[in-house]
Amino acid sequence: MSLSIVEMPIQGMDCHECTLHVQRAIAALDGVRAVDVFLSSQKARVALDPERVSLERLRAAVQQAGYSVPLTDSEHRQGQASAFTRRILMLFGIVIGLVLFIVVIGEWLGFFERLTALVPYPIGTMGVLLAAAPILRNVLRAAWQRQITAHTLMSLGMAAALIVGEWATAGVVVFLMYVGTAIERMTAERTRRAVKDLTALAPQTARLWRAGAEQVVPIGAVQVGDEVIVRPGEAIPTDGVVCDGHATVNQATITGESLPVEVSIGAQVYAATLIEQGYLRVRVTAVGEESTFGRIIRLVEEAEAHRADIQRIADRFASYYLPFVLGIAALTLLLSRNALAAAAVLVVACSCSFALATPIAMLASIGASAKRGVLIKGGKYIEALARADVLLIDKTGTLTLGKPCLTDVIALADVPEAEILRLAAAAERYSEHPLAAAVRAAAAARALEVPEPKTFEAIAGMGVRATVEGQPIAVGNARLVGGMLPQASALAEQGKALLYVARGDQVIGILAAADTLRPEVPAALAALRQLGVRHIELLTGDNAQAAQALCGPLGLPFRANLLPEDKIRIVREYQAKGHTVVMIGDGVNDAPALAQADVGIAMGAAGSPIAIEAAQVTLMSENWRMLPQIFRLARRTMRVVHLNIGFTAIYNLIGLTLAALGLLPPVLAAAAQSIPDIGIVGNSARLLRATDLSARGIHGD
Repeated sequence: MSLSIVEMPIQGMDCHECTLHVQRAIAALDGVRAVDVFLSSQKARVALDPERVSLERLRAAVQQAGYSVPLTDSEHRQGQASAFTRRILMLFGIVIGLVLFIVVIGEWLGFFERLTALVPYPIGTMGVLLAAAPILRNVLRAAWQRQITAHTLMSLGMAAALIVGEWATAGVVVFLMYVGTAIERMTAERTRRAVKDLTALAPQTARLWRAGAEQVVPIGAVQVGDEVIVRPGEAIPTDGVVCDGHATVNQATITGESLPVEVSIGAQVYAATLIEQGYLRVRVTAVGEESTFGRIIRLVEEAEAHRADIQRIADRFASYYLPFVLGIAALTLLLSRNALAAAAVLVVACSCSFALATPIAMLASIGASAKRGVLIKGGKYIEALARADVLLIDKTGTLTLGKPCLTDVIALADVPEAEILRLAAAAERYSEHPLAAAVRAAAAARALEVPEPKTFEAIAGMGVRATVEGQPIAVGNARLVGGMLPQASALAEQGKALLYVARGDQVIGILAAADTLRPEVPAALAALRQLGVRHIELLTGDNAQAAQALCGPLGLPFRANLLPEDKIRIVREYQAKGHTVVMIGDGVNDAPALAQADVGIAMGAAGSPIAIEAAQVTLMSENWRMLPQIFRLARRTMRVVHLNIGFTAIYNLIGLTLAALGLLPPVLAAAAQSIPDIGIVGNSARLLRATDLSARGIHGD
């Protein structure tokens, strides 16, 4: 049996409870294997057997749950129009309800006479039921599917008020139901804003270069291999390689770095990055969802599926909470014979705040981080980062720059250092070896005039030979000169790579190179230790001498000569001892260890689809300053989540107690039930404002 993955838009979801209703409705269909529903992007992703489940059945299931699926653009526009109409009607109802609310409160406080008594009870009741019809319809649908929602409780409270003749109180309850719905919709919209802001950055058109002429086309018409033109002030529409031009490009949408970079022929560029100056002609390598920016958007959308354990606990609690409230209301009615007190219990406890407490904070962090070049694949990884106590680091390309730099020039036979370096750079002119590039870079840094070699020969496993200014020059390892010289032993003990430079039969110098530590690493490691990461260790496939030379000044323990399977074993060792392990690497050769860790972080993954898929957290740039910021963000997020849950629990407990004792009238209970939602939105919004993952510093909170 072959499974198909179907994505479909869904309209009408306003809170996490809505996504659960849709998820249950779809999952109940025979032939559906898995379903994820995303509030932030308003869509569902379904794994199904196409022979047993049709799109029409999916659509019908969603509609039976009280939501809609626009399958065409025209339907989508109709849905938007009907949504606008609903908003107008809701606004009208809120205005009328507000007037009624003022009247009822005024009567309750003794400011007004019994104005509501002037309206016959049947007319008042009919008006309340008409106003509540959309909500009652959804409540009945949920009841048909054996589900209790927050509106179920409020509807029962409204019914209780009508039964005892308080039609105006029932009307205020309906009014505040709509107010609560509006607040939840605002909350959901704020949650979706991060994804919407990201999606809005994606170019919708491209200047296609064909047959020597430009043609503006929709982005969907661009294919891999096409060439596109990008001018100043325009966003690059696709991933690609520059084939003509030079430009200054702001890559903040991908890497989070605010400083622009210079790109020219042969450089890799990314969709949604902005040309500030210059002109580029780009050969397309990836379009739309396959581009780096497309993958970023997809991962942010899918992050909801990886829910934190604390969210699962809150969801489980919420599933028992509503029946518990029904029991409290029944007990209140039984003991006090006060229907309005029972109604107040039902009304005050109907907030969605328990369901909102965790996802709002998590999605705020994930969305804000993505805009700064950090991809976090779900709340469960934020939760793991917050409690992490072990950090394992890959060496090459992570702790170091991944490119050797020349560190020493040892002159032998009375030949000046500059002359040794000049001759070596000339001999290495056409070599592609990384050490050859380091030699050429060192000569360029000293502004040496490097001659063109007359002949050049690469000797596999040994080095190169060349004729430079009529002299035979050889540059290579110890095998090329017949063994290690005594002068090189101290450098070898430091783990440095050695190159011998010979002129004819005489060795005239020794060059030493080493992979260079990233300059921001020492401060970043100190910040991580201050944040409570108790054990930080380097894992490397290099020899022990090279590892010691790097780790000694940092006070960093290490394990050397490791294979990829050894790194997995070490991660498992720490996990078996009860530690929460974070592994950071380049996301390619250490992908298995990243996957095994509780949280795998891939650094500098902007151009690597493998790294983006392998890790749970991805740093699109190679900036170590962001690593402490990620840990700090995770802990700040969990503090917000705990505060949200604690506030909601205490508030609801106080509200239930006052309502059950008859001290909270239904009108005030209805007004009070929305306060936790507002508090959660305001508290979680701090993450949107305070999530600073820029490179300005690593010591601030």
